[in-house]
Amino acid sequence: MPTRTALRLLLILVVCVSLCAPLAHLVHADTQNDIQSQIDDRSQKIQAIQNEITALQKELDSTSSQKQTLQSALNTLDLSNKKLTAQISLTQTQISRADLQIQALSTNIATTSTSIQADNASIAAILRDLNSNDESPAALVLLSGGTLSSIFDEVVSLSTTRDDLRNQVKDLSSLKVSLTNTRTTTQQKRDELAALKLDLTQQKQALAATIADKNSLLAQTKDKESNYQALIAQKQAQEDEFEQELNAFQNQLKGVVDTSTLPTSGHHILQWPLANIRITQYFGNTPFATQNPQIYNGHGHSGVDFAASPGTRVMSADPGVVLGTGNTDLTCPGASYGKWVFIKHTNGLSTLYAHLSVISVGAGQVVATGQTVGYSGSTGYATGPHLHFGVFASDVVQISSFPSKGCRGRIYTMPVAPLSGYLNPLSYL
Repeated sequence: MPTRTALRLLLILVVCVSLCAPLAHLVHADTQNDIQSQIDDRSQKIQAIQNEITALQKELDSTSSQKQTLQSALNTLDLSNKKLTAQISLTQTQISRADLQIQALSTNIATTSTSIQADNASIAAILRDLNSNDESPAALVLLSGGTLSSIFDEVVSLSTTRDDLRNQVKDLSSLKVSLTNTRTTTQQKRDELAALKLDLTQQKQALAATIADKNSLLAQTKDKESNYQALIAQKQAQEDEFEQELNAFQNQLKGVVDTSTLPTSGHHILQWPLANIRITQYFGNTPFATQNPQIYNGHGHSGVDFAASPGTRVMSADPGVVLGTGNTDLTCPGASYGKWVFIKHTNGLSTLYAHLSVISVGAGQVVATGQTVGYSGSTGYATGPHLHFGVFASDVVQISSFPSKGCRGRIYTMPVAPLSGYLNPLSYL
């Protein structure tokens, strides 16, 4: 009879629906296993490279704590070069792994889509049969030899099976959405890694420039330590002269810090500008600075110095707008900030990033917290690679120009504030 035939057909299709998805996955099992094997291989390589980077960083930390000599500077550069090369290899391997993950997800999505299409076709056919059977009068079934009990059992079985099929299609549809979302997330991750690869390539370019500077320095010193130390003393004298010039200009500036515009002193108002933090010089060093830890009085250090091997990524400490960038070495080599970036934030603070080897942003550019603004170096007055990080009260700081006495006829351009406008970075980091 029609309803029994429909039931048999329905049960056959239920079995098919239950088996189709696994069979479809089995078709791709070998491919998926091969991809997973490659993913596992990339993961092992990533771990090995990360271990190598950690070991190189330990060597760098040890080298940077040694007395500053020509040889120690060159050793630091060699280790930094190896570390950056390893980081680039790491990122390339991470990108390769992400590509394989996307490939595996795409295969799963295609298989699931095929299963859903087959299930939908089966459901449509079954529903048509069910609708046709539902329209058959019960009296006709009884006259053909059926009983009320058999009719009831058959209707319940058909209804239950139909609901199960609908739920299965719903589950498969949810799986497809989940896989699609996962693929999108993985693609976004791959894009991030590709951007990181570009960053690391720029870091290596910065390191190459730093190595070239050191090679030039070796040529100037004729590879003699005594000549190198004499150059350091000369740079120190230039820096002292610059500080006197800067202080004289600062004393001419008018402006009183409106403390109501500043955030309350406390940790985590600003993000650290480097991924790894080791402070090599603190803010200020006078009784005034000690008693008033947020205010700089012109005698001591106007910011905080962080250890940073050449080519280390420097990040914005808060969202803001780049008010300007510059390079004081073009005015008077080795006397001041070197390559610098200055950012105004929305919380009443502005930040300075100095002694960079490469500047990655431009004036007027909007930056986010953690965005790369440049790469560390040793431009300006720096006896070794590091980052000078300064914090200012935004309402009194400005990018100003003033003449250089040490390099006559040249003009400095850089962020400058009244003495009270320099703030202790550690009050906000």
